[in-house]
Amino acid sequence: MPRKRTADAQALQNAVKTLAANIRFASVDDPVRTICVTSAIPSEGKTTTSVALGRAFAEGGSRVVLLEGDMRRRSLATALGRHGRYGLYSVLAGEHSVQEAAIPVGTSKRLFFLDAEPGIPNPADVLQSKRFHSLLTQLSSQFDYVIVDTPPVTTFVDAAVAASVTDATILVVRQDYTHRDDVAAAYEQLVQAGANVIGTVLNCCDAATSGHYYGYYKERRNDSYDVVAPSADVAQPLGATPAATPVAPVPPASNRVSSPVSGARSPRPIPAGGVATGVKPVNSSVRSQRAAGQNGLDQTSAFLKQAGYVPRIPHEEE
Repeated sequence: MPRKRTADAQALQNAVKTLAANIRFASVDDPVRTICVTSAIPSEGKTTTSVALGRAFAEGGSRVVLLEGDMRRRSLATALGRHGRYGLYSVLAGEHSVQEAAIPVGTSKRLFFLDAEPGIPNPADVLQSKRFHSLLTQLSSQFDYVIVDTPPVTTFVDAAVAASVTDATILVVRQDYTHRDDVAAAYEQLVQAGANVIGTVLNCCDAATSGHYYGYYKERRNDSYDVVAPSADVAQPLGATPAATPVAPVPPASNRVSSPVSGARSPRPIPAGGVATGVKPVNSSVRSQRAAGQNGLDQTSAFLKQAGYVPRIPHEEE
């Protein structure tokens, strides 16, 4: 998603609508109804993405409920400017119904918000409980989409627990902010929990240069990284607009890993060919060749071409 200060409202709106459309058609036979939105570390824009995605679905005619799944640092209410009278815990305890606790957002008759009370003990246990599973089932029968905003993956286990019981998970990655190792660790933890990670969203990107952008992560001194290429089989929510660029996740050693989370669903395999493998590191000589503008394919471009993705060269004219 583009930076607000560099992209106009139309570019942001188009990017979010493209994300919503890609999720809507991610699986025709088994439609995505419940969505977990998370990030590797704090302040990557997962809540902003959750709200924008919910509004996009609602504007498209769907009934949507935004569920506060970050019980440690609630942020949806502030982002929406709405505070419910009752919350998630009272619904799970049977004290109030979903109709009493879920409040409409603004004047919309399609977008609703279910907050969480402050100070809920043991959030991970709450998300892992049978009552929460039953609540998700109930919400998915009453709404077209249920979007669960969760804490960062590498900070608390809550996100992995919530992701294991939702239909799909989106990992938000902030440009020039998140380190590659953190993203890889977050993705692996989600997959090990049985999450269906359908793709990532590159957030706070420069809309003016996102089409030429190759490096998505802040580098650490003396580190050498592998190149991660986008894949056609992995959901690439914002790839169709110049306002955003999708990131293909880094796979673990196996596409099927037993889930360590009690009560979690059986892990789902990553689609065949969905994640690029066999990546070669980009060394200093390759960077020098690219900087000098020499002809021919370097290691990065050769791999991208082999993976079926031909990146746009910055100095080429449209």
